[in-house]
Amino acid sequence: MDVATEYVLLGLRFDRLEAGFVDAYTGDPALRTRVLAEPGPEPADLATRARELLAELPSSGLSPSRSEYLRGQLTALECSGRTFAGQPVRFVEEVTAYFQVDIEPGSEQDYLAAHDEIDALLPGPGSLRRRYSRYRKADECPPERLETVVHALSGALRGEVRADYGLPEGETVQYDVVTDKPWSGFNYYLGGYQSRVAINADLPHRLVQLPHLLAHESYPGHHTEHCRKERRLVETDRQVEHTIFLVNTPGCLMAEGLADLGVAATVGAGWGCWTAEILADLGLRVDGALAERMAAAVAGLDRVRQDAALMLHDRGADPDEVAAFLARWLLVSDERARQMLRFLTHPLWRAYTSTYVEGYRLLSRWLAARPGIQPVAQRFVRLLDEPLTPDAIRAELAA
Repeated sequence: MDVATEYVLLGLRFDRLEAGFVDAYTGDPALRTRVLAEPGPEPADLATRARELLAELPSSGLSPSRSEYLRGQLTALECSGRTFAGQPVRFVEEVTAYFQVDIEPGSEQDYLAAHDEIDALLPGPGSLRRRYSRYRKADECPPERLETVVHALSGALRGEVRADYGLPEGETVQYDVVTDKPWSGFNYYLGGYQSRVAINADLPHRLVQLPHLLAHESYPGHHTEHCRKERRLVETDRQVEHTIFLVNTPGCLMAEGLADLGVAATVGAGWGCWTAEILADLGLRVDGALAERMAAAVAGLDRVRQDAALMLHDRGADPDEVAAFLARWLLVSDERARQMLRFLTHPLWRAYTSTYVEGYRLLSRWLAARPGIQPVAQRFVRLLDEPLTPDAIRAELAA
């Protein structure tokens, strides 16, 4: 039995339970046609099939790295099958099964310290929340300029990525503006080195944050990773398991972590001034140096959204209480806090916040683990090309 192909079929069956569970599929169309012709799957049966495939992995003949990757993915699918079947699974256990991480609450002392840093960067009258809101408002991209800014920044990032890592010939990204989504941006990988990236116009997009969004979704984030893995793992090594990308699996934590490190792994220190120079050519002015210092201060609030997820799903807190928690610590409006709640309460995405929080933390440590021995670019390219797992990253850190 071909365990890798059976894994792909299992993933396609999950997409029949919840549309969007398959984030991208570039494999044999006949497999999708086969699954669509089957009777509707039962969640408990999918969990059972995941357990069967896990048991067959040791005798599958696959290499250790492929087996390790599939073990993590199948463990996540087994848990998804149980949750879809309505079986009780504690939220923290769900996150561990999906992403190979153990989560715990953040520290309000850390959040207070971050507020103090932000306060020092924004002197003047008014409450900290009001001053921070004014700072963010002044940085908003004019809606009529969004498309121009997106293409300018994306082109500059693409140039950096081509120089540092390389891209397949003919790769392209199409940008579309959408509304009524629970996220700020989303990459739809279409295969053949092509992506469509959707930008949510319901949310104001800040000029100094757009490089991070575009790095995350395109260069060197999701689009770049998909392109390079398709060329190396699928086309060259014929690893069929990498023709499908499934939500709520360890691969997501790796993908979101590397994508959030996109600007650091391409432009690096000084990205604020780099951004300011590009925007100046468009007649837009930002304080790049302040933006960089502000990003470092705000990073101290990285666990707030995960704390909110724990409040909702582990402690059964009232959504109004959670929205107030988000607004207080992230210094955002009530409306923005409610928008965050949409993501945290979505059936498919409720656990997903941990991929950003824990993925960034884990891969940041790993990238910085060999200063002076191996450049960041050489380590980052491994994330783009190899099917590494959170467990494998921790093992390397321990060694």
